Amino acid sequence: MKKTILALFSLFAIFQSVLSQNQDVSGSVKDVASFQPLQEVIIQIESTNLSTETNASGLFKLKNNTVFGEYILHVSKPGYVSKRYPIIIYEGVPLHIDDLFLQIDVTSNQEVYTILLTDDELNEDSSAADNISGLLQASQDVFQRTAAFEFSGSFFKIRGLDSSEGKLLINGVEMNSMFNGRMQWSNWGGINDVLRNQEFGFGLAPSTLNFGGVLGTTNISTRASKYREGGRLTYTSSNRSYANRLMASYASGLVKNGWAYALSIGRRWGNEGFQDATFYDANSFFISVEKKLNNKHALNFTGIYTPNKRGKSSPNTQEVFDLRDTKYNEYWGFQDGEKRNSRVKDVAQPIFMLSHYWDVNTETELQTHLSYTFGKQGHSRLDYPGGGNPSPAYYQKLPSYYLAKSEPDYTNAYLTEREFISNGQIDWNAMYDANITNANQGLEAAFVQYEDRTDDNQFTLNSIINSELNDHVLLSGALNYSQLTSNNFAEINDLLGASGYLNVDTFDGWQYDFQNPNAIVGEDGKIKYNYKMHANVISAFAQAQFKYKTIDYFVALNVNHTNYQREGLFQNEAFKDNSLGKSEALNFLGFGVKGGLTYKFTAKHVIDFHGAYLTKAPNIQSSFSNPRENNNVVKDISEEHVLAFDASYIYRSRIITSKLTGFYIDKSGSNEIGFYYADGLTSAGIEFNETSAFVQEVLYDVNTLHFGLELGIEAKLTSSFKLKAVASTGQYTYNNNPNLYLTSASFVTQDGSIDFGESNLKNYKVAGGPQSAFSFGFEYSDPEYWWFGATANYLMNTYVDVSPLTRTSNFYLDDDGLPFNDYDENVAKQLLKQERFNDYLVVNLIGGKSWKLGQYYLGLFVSINNVLDNLYKTGGFEQGRNANYRELKEDNENPIRVFGPKYWYGRGATYFANVNIRF
Repeated sequence: MKKTILALFSLFAIFQSVLSQNQDVSGSVKDVASFQPLQEVIIQIESTNLSTETNASGLFKLKNNTVFGEYILHVSKPGYVSKRYPIIIYEGVPLHIDDLFLQIDVTSNQEVYTILLTDDELNEDSSAADNISGLLQASQDVFQRTAAFEFSGSFFKIRGLDSSEGKLLINGVEMNSMFNGRMQWSNWGGINDVLRNQEFGFGLAPSTLNFGGVLGTTNISTRASKYREGGRLTYTSSNRSYANRLMASYASGLVKNGWAYALSIGRRWGNEGFQDATFYDANSFFISVEKKLNNKHALNFTGIYTPNKRGKSSPNTQEVFDLRDTKYNEYWGFQDGEKRNSRVKDVAQPIFMLSHYWDVNTETELQTHLSYTFGKQGHSRLDYPGGGNPSPAYYQKLPSYYLAKSEPDYTNAYLTEREFISNGQIDWNAMYDANITNANQGLEAAFVQYEDRTDDNQFTLNSIINSELNDHVLLSGALNYSQLTSNNFAEINDLLGASGYLNVDTFDGWQYDFQNPNAIVGEDGKIKYNYKMHANVISAFAQAQFKYKTIDYFVALNVNHTNYQREGLFQNEAFKDNSLGKSEALNFLGFGVKGGLTYKFTAKHVIDFHGAYLTKAPNIQSSFSNPRENNNVVKDISEEHVLAFDASYIYRSRIITSKLTGFYIDKSGSNEIGFYYADGLTSAGIEFNETSAFVQEVLYDVNTLHFGLELGIEAKLTSSFKLKAVASTGQYTYNNNPNLYLTSASFVTQDGSIDFGESNLKNYKVAGGPQSAFSFGFEYSDPEYWWFGATANYLMNTYVDVSPLTRTSNFYLDDDGLPFNDYDENVAKQLLKQERFNDYLVVNLIGGKSWKLGQYYLGLFVSINNVLDNLYKTGGFEQGRNANYRELKEDNENPIRVFGPKYWYGRGATYFANVNIRF
């Protein structure tokens, strides 16, 4: 009854205020449970540029000189249920609304508790997939929320693009990796509570901090005074990435002497995640301290340190999955009775940031940030210079190898099947025994575990200005400079009982470090490769936004200069004249222009249009063809070009909020580089050491086309119950036949490369998760502070990542340069047809309960994903070993393919349970 009276009183106040005497809109906002005033509540008149925040007394006032008629007043604050009130503003008449009430939203922070599939769980040696985890974490749009939290476990990529097409900022400083352009979200886990202050602009929408990418801009503010005062303790149990998580955070708010601070510590751990032997060991530390010097100036220091180690899981052929199960992981074996993973990702990269905020006047703010990031990122693996491949899933250890012989060896096929099923893991003891035997005979290591290491030092300085010229015009600009020195090398982690490692390529006989021939290297010593990468980026951004009653528009410009240079510290014998010392400097000049227009027919009906054209430097990864061995750069390297458009229709009423968007993105001039063993290499007039070799595949001048539709609908049928529906359907294809060449120390050519000409990829699908996804769900929030929701997600049109080499002339040409005499075009079409995975359904359940215990709030959150325990493939890639028609045809005719594609499967049914207390 009490709540009903409050609601009626609020409604009465709204309509009573229509009869008041002023065109300005004012009022107050309070907490419905405590009746205490709420500050920093965002008050906005939808479809206008009028917005403000409540002060410490919960009061607000919107200065209004131009807006009158029927509108929706939107009242929102993080952690509370947003409210939308219909209002009527009469010209020259004031509108005052006393005591608008907001209630705690127990569902508002569910994204903080949800574990998402992130790139730390993928095979990072392939380009199979990366998803959008974290990119959309702060968004309130139903489509973007669904894509982030319902579709991400399926490797779904918004608009078929990976995360490098969006920008992630901390306090306006870009945090995307210079190496591959991607967001490093998974490296900052465990401090979720202090990363919730986010500003998100999706797609080509304007940002006041950065020009952004075609997937938008996310900015995380860590300014201490902006955190809500109070603390939170959290414990989580799960069977996804980790088993346990503990977090504690506290923020002081701005105290009387002008100081504010925010702290967070966390730990995530587990001996095993959903996949076998994927241990997790991560700690997290965060501090933000602000000093308000006076009414105009404030300094803020932020420190982030989240060291983490986790075991990786392997992609596998279908044969391996059929013999074992989808949890199978070939990277581990028992040692002293415990599971030991040979491939571990180890990250320790602190971030320190000093920020200065200057309120030049009431209309202009200037913020300047100095950021320094350093530390290591390592990826371990096994090397076997004097032994056989230790992988238990190596093709010669599987039944298919024996069944593929001209006279099938059924006996050994049966024996290997039994052995793999019962003991198909790495034999650590055997490797130790082999090394100890070698050491006793004066020989070097047969097996070692080493780590591919990257030690980065990155310095960034930027300055951002925003100025409101008047009620209608906002100008924004930024200057940025970043400098990176990246040390890249392989380092021995564990000699596994050996006396030392001979730093020589045992496959081809080349010296890795020609200046120190036949060096015997011990633990923590550098092997294989050693080089530095230098990068410098300077950019400038300017933007003007114009907002009026019925129309808003903006235009933004960006210019940037990028410089890369490799510095070899090892002289590789295979490339004696092109591996030691500095490479040529690569310089790229990029620019961008984008604009948008929003037309508001009424408060309910809005159309939105954006367009952009930009050129940008390729990232470091796609600029040098084989930086571990030489200074060679990708042929015909130049800036990438992107042309993008999107148009949206938005409908908003008291019940329904919906958005329909069409998009078109044309990318050209990209490069893709892969590493693998290739068999069946043929090229007329070229001499090979072997017809199989470890190669670097360089695909350059790649064009892709992305277009489709996105739909999101949310219907709040009652104050407690809402329905939501989301759809995304697109077509993401290669739009040309890019050029391909291979490089390898095994090639007897002047520069160690072979050009295979065009790769016939046009109209093949770009791999990267489902190209169509649909979701339908509901959510019920009870007035007694418990809630429950369910979604059914149907995902379709997922394709394997095809091998570009197999689509070149190498596929059909014999050594004499003529087509194979047994080549059948119809058979070839079937062999080269891109595999499409089965469509699948994933049902997820979520729920929670909140209790108010005096001044404390106790919260419980539980989610169950894939409750039907459906089995489905989320991604995969063709192996490049069968590079010609005869070998691929023979492999497909085998009872079981020897070199079939390797896949990732989605998780089965998983749970996540979280309990927290706020104070």
